Amino acid sequence: MDSDTQPVGVIGAGSFGAAIANVLAQNRDVLLYSRKAEKVERINGCREHLGVTMMPRVRATMNVEEITSRCTLLFPIVPSASFRQMMRTFGPFLRPHHIVIHGTKGFDLLPPFREEELDAPNAALSRAHVRTMSEVILEESSAVRVGCLAGPNLAREILDGKPSAAVVASRFREVIQAGQAALNGPQFRVFGSYDLLGAELAGAFKNIIALGAGILSGLALGRNIQGLLISRGLVEMVNLGKALGASNQAFIGVAGIGDLVTTATSSDSRNYQFGMRLARGETVEQIRSTLTEPAEGVRTLRVARQLIRQYRLHSPILEMIHTVVFEHYPIDKAIEYLMSYPYSVDVDFL
Repeated sequence: MDSDTQPVGVIGAGSFGAAIANVLAQNRDVLLYSRKAEKVERINGCREHLGVTMMPRVRATMNVEEITSRCTLLFPIVPSASFRQMMRTFGPFLRPHHIVIHGTKGFDLLPPFREEELDAPNAALSRAHVRTMSEVILEESSAVRVGCLAGPNLAREILDGKPSAAVVASRFREVIQAGQAALNGPQFRVFGSYDLLGAELAGAFKNIIALGAGILSGLALGRNIQGLLISRGLVEMVNLGKALGASNQAFIGVAGIGDLVTTATSSDSRNYQFGMRLARGETVEQIRSTLTEPAEGVRTLRVARQLIRQYRLHSPILEMIHTVVFEHYPIDKAIEYLMSYPYSVDVDFL
């Protein structure tokens, strides 16, 4: 079957998975995988999911073998905490001819580390214990041509048909071209990048800044300080990315500052919502228990804080967000500390 007439597979029927399925369905038939029978039945029977109408060319399925045998191009989009288990399910069915472009913005942790143990005094997390999603794909399958989908992609806006853009990042030109051909449309523009690691790190770290921006919004502290947080937070994202082996380029493009500005200024962002609710008095546990989908920045924050300490980086914003979220540090004291921090220069990474 010609690749242009094959269906495209989307693994994960959360809000972003559903949004990407609808975007893809403007160009190709789409198989949308979900583990939940009720979701599959509703999508196929009522053509409705998450309050929007699914495109006619989208068909939901629970059959792993069907989606991997019929689709050469696959978009796995599931939470980072579930990503490796998902890949262990799909891995035996993937072959080197598959193209796998994930849309998950977070990290996987190798044993013995678990998220809830990262704040322990003796925790010593390093890059060797952290995997990006593309690395998980390579470890759990024989797929070779991998990439990631990154950028300012609020699922709600995509589902509502509003204009958006993204980056497909990969070391392989054919992965970028396949992603662009499948996704490009009147309301969705796709750029390409060969900096896969940079795009993955930028997409993960910006969620932490969005948490902080939500906290500021929850306290009604205005746009000036929000702009300060975003600009200085970008510097810390770049420095942490460089320590982990990425270049600066991805952080100042669509996958970096484009996604950062969007996520850190919109109430449609789960991470932004999380920060707002935290500032208004809810606990981390209360917020997490009521979210229908995870705020990836909360998990990423714990990982980033350990990496900051491992590489001895000066990251006062990331450190302060961690103390507020996980150590119950007073928000006003954290802001006072950051406003008086002795920054030396404005931009030092170009």
